Amino acid sequence: MTLQQQAEAIWRAGVAAVDSTALVRQAISADRSCFTICGETISLDSLRRLVVVGAGKAGAGMAAGVEDALGSRFLDKLTGWVNVPADCVRSLEKIHLHPARPAGVNEPTEAGVHGCQQILALVHSLTPDDLCLVLISGGGSALLPAPIEGVSLADKLAVTRLLMRSGATIHELNTVRKRLSRVKGGGLLRAAPAGRMIALIISDVPGDPLGIIASGPTVANCDSAQDALAVLERFAGTDSAHSSVPASVWNALRQQIGKPVADEKSTIECHNFVIGNNQTAVKAAAAEARRLGFEVRLLGTDRQGVASEIGVELAELSSTALREASSRSMCFLGGGEPVVKLAETDLPRVGGRNQEVALAAGCHWGNRDLSRLIVLSGGTDGEDGPTDAAGAFFDAKVQQSAQDRGLDPRTFLAINDSYTFFDQVGGLLKTGPTHTNVMDLQMALVAGESR
Repeated sequence: MTLQQQAEAIWRAGVAAVDSTALVRQAISADRSCFTICGETISLDSLRRLVVVGAGKAGAGMAAGVEDALGSRFLDKLTGWVNVPADCVRSLEKIHLHPARPAGVNEPTEAGVHGCQQILALVHSLTPDDLCLVLISGGGSALLPAPIEGVSLADKLAVTRLLMRSGATIHELNTVRKRLSRVKGGGLLRAAPAGRMIALIISDVPGDPLGIIASGPTVANCDSAQDALAVLERFAGTDSAHSSVPASVWNALRQQIGKPVADEKSTIECHNFVIGNNQTAVKAAAAEARRLGFEVRLLGTDRQGVASEIGVELAELSSTALREASSRSMCFLGGGEPVVKLAETDLPRVGGRNQEVALAAGCHWGNRDLSRLIVLSGGTDGEDGPTDAAGAFFDAKVQQSAQDRGLDPRTFLAINDSYTFFDQVGGLLKTGPTHTNVMDLQMALVAGESR
């Protein structure tokens, strides 16, 4: 195997370990009279309906896993609706997969609103003899849009875009959008008049905080309307009359003040189970690297930071290892979700955080001999920014291809135009949708002298 093939094999082993269908099948077991979900047993005779709802990039695989695990004996009682990206839609026996947004467009749409209305209708119909199984995975926030009364989808989008452009953290963003949603921040749980609810969750957030993954549709909201107003005032100013935030949003949040969070309780309880996360993927990728003969240095999971800085770190670690321990094959491996620090430019550009990691590594290496080095970074969901690639790799072939075409990778990195660079030199990692999402896997490989 070439070094590139080994890097891809390690990455794919990590992705395979968080295969959404397999994770759900591991969480659910069934026999003739009952089935068990993460240790909770439900008898067939006591169940009127099993209602499956959910959203996320892993939703299609998770839904298929439910049907596979239950088998034909339980299908007569099964119904469901799950919002997924358009390129993940396929036919299942009982669970409807709804295209809630186009592929590669990680923003809410009117199609998503329609799907969310169908999900709420199913949840509203629950009775004491029903069980609601909620399937949640990364990307669920954009796939579960249900603005509160008085706020349009366009208004909510405007606020989300403003906060993202302004550098708001994921917690600050969710503090606001949970207050503007009928589903997020425990809204899905509150919508259930009766029955039982269990949520299976594949996490795409560092630390697996239940209230942040897909904006916590099955978890009580701990943030008040006053908290949301404070976030908006921090990023948009206190003068709402001249703010870029729509007036409907200011009005909605101010009307919620005085309604204590403690009063927003559900009539039922949801048992939430995280069945897959970034640690799961990194552990499996490390095992594959060792199988291939690499000595593994783990850099940690759930890592955040700036994508270009992570690329430089990987390049430095691998260069040092090559210089100081050239006879050993090394794999530096980590996971998480960095951000791209955007440069100011009027030039066209396209890219993603993983492509930026690989490009920054290549720029840091410069013109050195890369015959025994490679950096690869890829999103486990098969998506990286608004592109058709999961990520990219930088190695000797990419370096030579760039030189042959007279391309300087530094000019592309300077304006965050990583996709354009790799599209020309052949370094893109393309997989299509993987039906899972546990952030990214990043690695640098060093081939030993004898390899």
